[in-house]
Amino acid sequence: MDDTGVPQAAIEQVPSAFDDADDARVLLDVREDDEWRAGHAPGARHIPMSDVPARMAEIPPDAELFVVCHAGGRSQRVAQYLARNGYRPVNVSGGMLAWAGAGRPVVTDDGGTGAV
Repeated sequence: MDDTGVPQAAIEQVPSAFDDADDARVLLDVREDDEWRAGHAPGARHIPMSDVPARMAEIPPDAELFVVCHAGGRSQRVAQYLARNGYRPVNVSGGMLAWAGAGRPVVTDDGGTGAV
């Protein structure tokens, strides 16, 4: 947990598989559209950081919620915002860099191999 009270998870503590149709466990990717298009975790949900306030209805309030960005900074700010609004988010330390660095899959929207 950081000094704001938002839990932090090292990549080893983050589930390795997500299903974007599953509201019980969500990997919320808050990177920009171009970053998402280059590559993302399979099953992640994409809501860019600047869109989160307007799109909060798309985030299940009772989900086991992991928030990820490129390296962990933006996701930390989004996680703090979500926590102030009644969610129980966990920030993914190291972001997609850590995800890819751990050898986890990175895909494009068409199912090809992506890059971070």
